[in-house]
Amino acid sequence: MSTNVEEKILHGTTTVGIKATDGVILCADMRASAGYFIANNNTMKIQQLAKHAGLTLAGGVADAQNITDVLRYHAAIHRVQKNENIPIKSLARLCSLLFHQNRGYPFIADILIGGYDKNGPALLNIDMFGSVEEKKYVTTGSGSPVAYGLLEEEYKDNLTTEQAKVIALRAVKAAIVRNIGTGDGINVAVIDKDGFRLLTKEQKKAIIAL
Repeated sequence: MSTNVEEKILHGTTTVGIKATDGVILCADMRASAGYFIANNNTMKIQQLAKHAGLTLAGGVADAQNITDVLRYHAAIHRVQKNENIPIKSLARLCSLLFHQNRGYPFIADILIGGYDKNGPALLNIDMFGSVEEKKYVTTGSGSPVAYGLLEEEYKDNLTTEQAKVIALRAVKAAIVRNIGTGDGINVAVIDKDGFRLLTKEQKKAIIAL
């Protein structure tokens, strides 16, 4: 990966995903930056794909939005045609295919897909080359080195979503404190047997001082 491309993906974002026993946590800061200019301080880097699935995005906003729209469309079609939720791994494979198809003009994005299907919770990371990796926990963006430090220290097997959302929030907050490109608040989504839902400001404040 060229340094220039890598910087475009990494600069200005921290996203975190944690797979728990009963669901998946997706967490991201809310700043969109261009260089050291803060372009937007209320950016939604967590997107719902279907009732049971969501993603986080780091990188070019237009590229990531394009990917989000295509995945939403296929999730909806699958639901109508088969009367069931599309498997999370199928969404990840489709995302990988989108990256492969655009190798000539690559999408500048790093995607986390998480959700809860008939096989339980699943969390996958898809990079700009289309590589797909299943993860127990993962972080992307310029704040990821700081976030990984906290995740590696605090993650353990058999976490519940209640425990995992505390760790995810703390990891992104740690990145905000130490990384100029990350900031302006945090969004958190929980995806479990009851579906996708974003935490309210009050729910987040009850967990951690933002």
